[in-house]
Amino acid sequence: MRFLDAAAVAALGPTGAVRAITDALRGGLDPATDTPRSAVGLAHGQFLLMPSEAPAAAGVKVVTVAPGNPARGLPRIQAVYLLFDGETLALRAVLDGTALTTLRTPAVSVAAVLPALPDRPLRVAVVGAGPQATGHVATLAAVRPLARATHLVRDPSRTPLDAVRLGSADADEALRAADVVVCATSARSPLFDSSLLRDDAVVVAVGSHEPDARELDAPLLGRATVVVEDVATALREAGDVVLAIAEGTLAAADLVPVRDLVTGAVPPPADRPLVFKSVGMSWQDLVVAAAMVG
Repeated sequence: MRFLDAAAVAALGPTGAVRAITDALRGGLDPATDTPRSAVGLAHGQFLLMPSEAPAAAGVKVVTVAPGNPARGLPRIQAVYLLFDGETLALRAVLDGTALTTLRTPAVSVAAVLPALPDRPLRVAVVGAGPQATGHVATLAAVRPLARATHLVRDPSRTPLDAVRLGSADADEALRAADVVVCATSARSPLFDSSLLRDDAVVVAVGSHEPDARELDAPLLGRATVVVEDVATALREAGDVVLAIAEGTLAAADLVPVRDLVTGAVPPPADRPLVFKSVGMSWQDLVVAAAMVG
């Protein structure tokens, strides 16, 4: 049995993680068959349990959410991943689950939107400055050169990144110019006016998995091709999608499963934005963990 700490998990790298996700989807993996995550209430927070199975392996990510931890100087969310042999169910490896999430989430996003990315240096606007924000920049840079990456945050003085204040003229200009916009925040309401975005913009939203929280406004989803990991999961957990449908700008029948875009069954749009809304699914952790362990 192996233990992979954060450095060992990161060693797969963005390119390897994107390749693992892409190969799995092209190889026949159907996210619709994945087991939904479940929550278990605890006295001081909750467990999130994310199990998944493939022919050669099975695994489960155990996530702890402790709302009181930040006041103690500890992370609010922590995780561990257990990887088992698919036939004997013997434990093969224990992985740093937080590092796995940090790697796999942007890998899924980039695998999803790669067919729509222009083949030139990208101008990227990233709302947020945390690990997922920087991870998406690094993963985009692994598949395309970046002309510029600008972080849009509420308080630029709190980050050493190249950042501008969200809502400022500079932030609006970054959104107008962006080939790719990434939203990786804990926001519960739309972060910006989507009329700023170009008709060929690619937008990724990964910040929430709750049906009443969203980072994107309904008009954007109404004028975009909306790609999701799995339609049923999005209708259950993706607030950006759920609320846009409730407001009448989007229909469930319009949603495109990511598998269809990655395999080429559905071509990327040529005349409208592409939005990829991700809530995170268990199969993603298993695919990337199995690629690390071999």
